[in-house]
Amino acid sequence: MDNNIKLEQEFDLVFKAHYSLVKNFAFMLLKSGQDADDIAQDVFTRLWTKPQIWQDNLGIDKYIYAMTKHAIFDFLKHKRIERSYQQEQMEESLFKDLSPSDGTLDAIYYKEVQLALQMTIEQFPERRRLIFEMSRIQGMSNLEIAEKLDISVRTVERQIYLSLLELKKIVYILFFLHFI
Repeated sequence: MDNNIKLEQEFDLVFKAHYSLVKNFAFMLLKSGQDADDIAQDVFTRLWTKPQIWQDNLGIDKYIYAMTKHAIFDFLKHKRIERSYQQEQMEESLFKDLSPSDGTLDAIYYKEVQLALQMTIEQFPERRRLIFEMSRIQGMSNLEIAEKLDISVRTVERQIYLSLLELKKIVYILFFLHFI
């Protein structure tokens, strides 16, 4: 029992000495107080499970910094995957809603929407149209497109985002015209 109290006291000292530094470092990179707090809590939760690392260790500063850096990278990677998934779901939903059904009017409406989307895509700047077609028609990944066109993945993501934004505007306009 005495050993547990000593362990808690040592951890408390490490926590008090480093928590605000970890949180501020995370905030500086994430620009979100809640996310920074989550990262700091995660770092110290992991640290608590490994007392051999922080007990009587003078080089703990560098270790905590490295843990924080890796936690932030993991967090950002997770957010990127989450955003990508949400975007895919939204696109999938959008195109499922536009698929033709049994009704004659629905089939006509579907063809009108397809034509409007095709005309909109043709009006895109050449590079954006190319990126969008490689992504959505040819099914290439963002990384494959970036490598093929010798541009950054972020540029590919941005161009696809701008393309989808334009297409969504057209779909919304047509949707409202359909119900007028």
